[in-house]
Amino acid sequence: MASILIVEDDEQIRVLAASILEDAGYTVIAATGADGSQALVESDQPIDVMFIDLTLGSDPEAGLKVAQNAREVRKSLAVLYTTGGGVNEGMKVLFTEPSLFLPKPYTAEQLTKSVAFLLLKPRVPS
Repeated sequence: MASILIVEDDEQIRVLAASILEDAGYTVIAATGADGSQALVESDQPIDVMFIDLTLGSDPEAGLKVAQNAREVRKSLAVLYTTGGGVNEGMKVLFTEPSLFLPKPYTAEQLTKSVAFLLLKPRVPS
């Protein structure tokens, strides 16, 4: 089964998302911020999809930077972005491909369907 990296600084949301994805049969690893996620991305741990909050800490665009850095290391990584705040066109331009945006609040079904959809998208080999 596919491996999902969740990068979310809100513990309750991170734990809930992990539980939803694990119940759907995915392997889940989690990080609370940029440093932890970078270490996981640079490890030998398999990661198929990064599910990342755009706002980490007080930076409303930290998730964009983390995803871009992750794609430099893992060319085939798909990214599922989320946030409870707004997303403007300037931010969308910085989304890596393949990607999707899932606004908060989301349902368990929306999360699992979004991940499944991204796993079907063609990828650049690593």
